[in-house]
Amino acid sequence: MRGWVTLSIIMVLCNSSLAQEFKQPEIDLERFIEEIFAVQNGDVSSEELFETLLLFYSDPINLNNTSEEELRSLFIINEGQIQSFFNYTAKNGRLLSIYELQAIPDFDQITINRLLPFVIVRESGLNADSRSLWRRIAEENNNYLLIRYETTLEEKRGFKPSDSLGNSNYIGGPGKVYTRFRTSHINDFSIGFTAEKDAGEELAWDPDNKQYGADFYSGHIQLMNQGNFKNIILGDYQMQFGQSLVFGSGFNVGKGAETITTVRRSNLGIRPYTSVIETNFFRGGAATYAISDKLEVTGFYSNLDQDASIRSDTVESQDFITSIQQSGFHRTESELRNRNSIEEVNYGGTVLYSDRAAKYSLGTNIIVTELSQNLQRADRLYNAFEFKGTTNYTGSFFGDYSWQNFNVFGEIAMSKSGGFGFVSGAIGSITSKLETSVVIRNYAKDFHTFYGNAFGESTRNINENGWYWGLKYTLSRKLIATAYFDSFSFPWLRSNINAPSSGYEYLSRITYKPTRSIVFTGQFREEAKANNLPSTESDELIRFPLEAIKRNYLLSVDFPANDILSFKSRVQWSSYDFNSRQTEGFAIWQDVNVDFWKIKVSGRIALFETDDFNNAQYAFERDVLYAFSVPAYNGVGTRQYIVVQYKPTRNLTFWAKYARTHYRDRDVISSGNEEIDGNIKTDIRIQARINF
Repeated sequence: MRGWVTLSIIMVLCNSSLAQEFKQPEIDLERFIEEIFAVQNGDVSSEELFETLLLFYSDPINLNNTSEEELRSLFIINEGQIQSFFNYTAKNGRLLSIYELQAIPDFDQITINRLLPFVIVRESGLNADSRSLWRRIAEENNNYLLIRYETTLEEKRGFKPSDSLGNSNYIGGPGKVYTRFRTSHINDFSIGFTAEKDAGEELAWDPDNKQYGADFYSGHIQLMNQGNFKNIILGDYQMQFGQSLVFGSGFNVGKGAETITTVRRSNLGIRPYTSVIETNFFRGGAATYAISDKLEVTGFYSNLDQDASIRSDTVESQDFITSIQQSGFHRTESELRNRNSIEEVNYGGTVLYSDRAAKYSLGTNIIVTELSQNLQRADRLYNAFEFKGTTNYTGSFFGDYSWQNFNVFGEIAMSKSGGFGFVSGAIGSITSKLETSVVIRNYAKDFHTFYGNAFGESTRNINENGWYWGLKYTLSRKLIATAYFDSFSFPWLRSNINAPSSGYEYLSRITYKPTRSIVFTGQFREEAKANNLPSTESDELIRFPLEAIKRNYLLSVDFPANDILSFKSRVQWSSYDFNSRQTEGFAIWQDVNVDFWKIKVSGRIALFETDDFNNAQYAFERDVLYAFSVPAYNGVGTRQYIVVQYKPTRNLTFWAKYARTHYRDRDVISSGNEEIDGNIKTDIRIQARINF
């Protein structure tokens, strides 16, 4: 019976011989990210997500040689669909064609359309690549060199030749320069390097001051599936195992428009680090070794210099630091003095046991962190339980289990302080139309994890309890409703809250697709959190917090006029209630996209008006490849941008972006060295990519 179903699908959809090759559909990755992971508060970085999806797009997953973890990492198909896929292949054997996806139970057309750009059906035993590793690297089509330059046309205060600024002046020019090379083949190898100079930093060769041309360099060499060595990396990398309590690579989306698949972390293992964020990665070497088909061991060592301001304790005659600086900027004399001033050593590893047949996995993580200087937080009450010293270690146990259409997962960890961290949850399909997810977490006030990135409200996994419930209901193939509710509390003080506090957040979203291309979206989000009273409104020594409620509203329509022209209209607004006072803000914009010949053009006109920064409207913008813009529209003004992509040849692509913000409520933009004398800010960004 399966053969007749498959044959019918292929004959109807291909309308040609069975040997016809499936043509991979094109995809607008920016639109894909925005649809599934809508950004509304500016705290989600899309760079790693974009990088991973682009790698899958350029070298699709072979559905005849994949795993549950690999499919989960796409965040496209739910747990019931994953189980249906493997049940289908276990019963009927390998897929004969990509069109056979329509014969798998629970695979609807919307899901298949999203999945098609990232997967392929290929018989592993046929057309196997017998070339040597060096020939595969030399002849790989997926390689490129990227060169980018960007600057602000208006002069900032830090670049003005003024004696009054003294050593606070920027020492470099206003241009930001970015260069990147990468060649990679999924599940085989990856080689890459990145060099970057931020605006204000100097291009200089001065080894005595640890300056070697560009301010930041990063590189890696990765080999996969070399005998029993499943993964080997030298250079810069990240790791993700368990639920990211110990190792969280940053490829985590958290709460958003996708309320089900994004709450669970996958065992992605060791991954190359390709970002230009100059912290939260490892530099050294790591390897994963398969002891058997079910048991693998990962070990790593990292030695990375970090930025910090070294201070002296005159009483104990001992140097110390109060924090590790995260900005990565080295534009002034003081920032240069702090550059690479301490050494951070990390080592440890993971043991992972996976039984595909029994559909479960178990593992353990351990990381040891050693600092060359004593870390002593500022003497504030909210820092009472923060890490102090030079050495920390954190260990954990984690696991997950799949049963029918449900997956249960969790991780429990303990740090050197004795503080515990715990996160656990489940995702699954109650019916073919209704999906749900539940996550609970408890991160003690003295739990210390430097590289954790588990699910939570805060950016760090410390001093937080909470539970999350997500729902997704597919009313029809045209209408989808999603929602979540998250309740959280903070047992100890926080940097801006002078008492234990609690809050909640919930979101509801409806997406209507009358056709494959037209999309209507409506979304509402409310968040309640404590906040301190402003110091001017209280004479008390301790300013006790009050509840602040923020509400966000969003309406958008995305529609194509024809194959060349498409439009997107969006309006979003918000209110912020605090201390018996309500402030508001809104933004409205129109996008126009043109795609013809070898040129793509994207433009926007936006108007915004907000009473304060609490109502800043965050707007995802199209940009040059590997660059991301989620600016905060704050104040009163307008913003326009245009992005042009031109591909004269198969191996050469150019991009240019021009963005201009005109404020109508101020005569000065920003402050300090970033201050612009005037009410207009103009940014330009140009980029070229060469494929070899």
